[in-house]
Amino acid sequence: MTYVTSHWSFDPLLVVVVCIVVLHEIGLARLKARSDATRTARRRKRSLAFYAGLAALLIAVESPIDYWSDQYFYVHMIEHIILAFYVPILVVVGAPWIPLVFSIPLRSRRRFGRAVMLGRWSVPLRSVGRFLMNPWTALVAFNVVMVWWHLPGPFDASQTNSLVHVWLMHGSFLVAGVLFWLQIIPSHPLRPKASPFWQAGAIISTNITMFVLAMSMSLFSRGSWYDVYNHLPG
Repeated sequence: MTYVTSHWSFDPLLVVVVCIVVLHEIGLARLKARSDATRTARRRKRSLAFYAGLAALLIAVESPIDYWSDQYFYVHMIEHIILAFYVPILVVVGAPWIPLVFSIPLRSRRRFGRAVMLGRWSVPLRSVGRFLMNPWTALVAFNVVMVWWHLPGPFDASQTNSLVHVWLMHGSFLVAGVLFWLQIIPSHPLRPKASPFWQAGAIISTNITMFVLAMSMSLFSRGSWYDVYNHLPG
């Protein structure tokens, strides 16, 4: 039982999550004032998935999972699966985009929207956005991020530097995961642009990449890839 009740920690990410929830609820309240009951109910149902994703994120980084991941490699991999798969899927299903936009005051929202959509300065920004939302960019980024952070050098660096571990490793898992699942799961008002054939191929190829990586680290290796786990037998 102590494995569950002990070694909870405080991560600054908790503050970020609380702020996001507050902004999301502000946006939902403003949308409720201008929407019918049916749309409000749909937004509330989606928000439950979004909050479940944020809860899963906090469990991964604040609970004993994060503590025991330093001692046991398989626990660390469970943490990575939560961050790269379950959290992004729930966030995409939760579709927090419009409520978060509506958390911005009306005048600022309109001014910012016109600047981003019509301003000359934002042309490069819009180009970057289109590039990131491209299905092939999302697929390649997701797989590159997963492979990169499981190479010995980057992995050991993340274990010896908390900023690299929390903000670079975990952050890239979340961003790449959201971009990937946006190509497969509808996330109001965003719709996947890729065909069902592409989506199936993306899931299969990603699973193959994960399988090869897992086999390389276990059955095809005589010892640990990572210095931080040299203390583990076998």
